[in-house]
Amino acid sequence: MIEPGLENRPCGGKYGDIVQAIGHTPLVELKRLSPKPGVRIYAKLESHNPTGSVKDRVARALIEDAEERGAIAPGQTILEPTSGNTGISLAMICSRKGYPLKVVMPDNVTVERTQLLHMYGAEIVYSPGDQGSNGAVAMALEMAEGDASYYMPYQYGNQANPRAHYEGTAVEILEELDEVTAFVAGLGTGGTLTGTGRRLKEENPSTLVVAAEPLQGELVQGLRSLDDGFIPPILDLDLLDRKIFVSNRDSVVWTKKLLAEEGVFAGVSSGAIAKIAHRVASEIDEGNVVFVVCDDGWKYLSSGVYTKPLEELEEVIETASFW
Repeated sequence: MIEPGLENRPCGGKYGDIVQAIGHTPLVELKRLSPKPGVRIYAKLESHNPTGSVKDRVARALIEDAEERGAIAPGQTILEPTSGNTGISLAMICSRKGYPLKVVMPDNVTVERTQLLHMYGAEIVYSPGDQGSNGAVAMALEMAEGDASYYMPYQYGNQANPRAHYEGTAVEILEELDEVTAFVAGLGTGGTLTGTGRRLKEENPSTLVVAAEPLQGELVQGLRSLDDGFIPPILDLDLLDRKIFVSNRDSVVWTKKLLAEEGVFAGVSSGAIAKIAHRVASEIDEGNVVFVVCDDGWKYLSSGVYTKPLEELEEVIETASFW
């Protein structure tokens, strides 16, 4: 047996099923992006989950919680609104557990997300893209009310969502860092911010919990502006120390920067969060700033974000659904 060392790292574990491999994602220091010698920026690479996104944690928690409560019957159809990642994660888990899945998703998401959902066997119902993820939520709720045969986990209002981060994501961060000065995540369902933020503040009440929030009216699936009128029930606003706006353009710029300067191939919402993490890091003199890389970039290759110059991406920036 080879003894683990600096050059021979141990594997991430041995599992009996792909669902068991969710979590325990890397925490990577991004030294080139640090604005000051005394400040360290760490990326929590949730993109290393089996389907490539943070939503694997949530999807597993939603289904396992429903099974434990007896809320779902064998073979029952699952219905859920999604901007793509939650649907993909649910599709993988449902395919392993034998549940049919129907997702409601905006019609302007990237083709890769649609392909992955079909590959895992999910049925897709499209909502109007110009209504963003709020439109998908409204349509799914209407469908669930009209047909009692569906079980809808409803990630926006299900406490299993933040609990997955309280018991998982936050614990993993605390295992690696003695101090977390600030934690930055995207304002989406509220699960990552609420669950991780609550656990980090229990450990150190002075930890800043910062939300990256898109500008009002921008078509950003996965993240949302609270000014658009929908506040997810699981989002604990009292935990948030700051909400900082970020534009689609800056999100794309920082997605490119992550790849060019740190080799992190991330989705565009992760670029948005990185932008805000860097801003927070520039405002403190020392400490550790941790931010979440929500998903990998390969789900967005068709958008041209990684290969085209910024001036050629104006239409994509205005109309595509990245978040």
